[in-house]
Amino acid sequence: MITAAKWIVILFGIFLICCGILMLLDPEKARSILRKAGSTNFINYAEITIRMIPAAGMIIYSEFTEYEMIYRVFGWFMLSTSIALYFIPRKAHHNFSLRSAEILKPVYFRLISPFSILFGAAVIYGVI
Repeated sequence: MITAAKWIVILFGIFLICCGILMLLDPEKARSILRKAGSTNFINYAEITIRMIPAAGMIIYSEFTEYEMIYRVFGWFMLSTSIALYFIPRKAHHNFSLRSAEILKPVYFRLISPFSILFGAAVIYGVI
């Protein structure tokens, strides 16, 4: 269980790095993906449920890192916000993602991409 949690957290870090690279190289694709959040029941509940996996991994593996409190708090934050999203109407979630995609122009995606890359690297660094 501990080894699985560690690898889930590492894969989450890789995912964040890949998201950052996508935002940097193809911000329109990133906007397109953001627009789809909550667009169908399947996408909405799949995205929420999948989000809970790295959250649980961070909680489970937190005691084996030098940054136990950070991993534990972030994991619980992700888990609790995921649970809260189950109770928010899907259309409200989708409308929020559409509004966010309109606000976040391609240049903004490129500007925030390094933060996703660095955060992903920090997540991996903390468990290695």
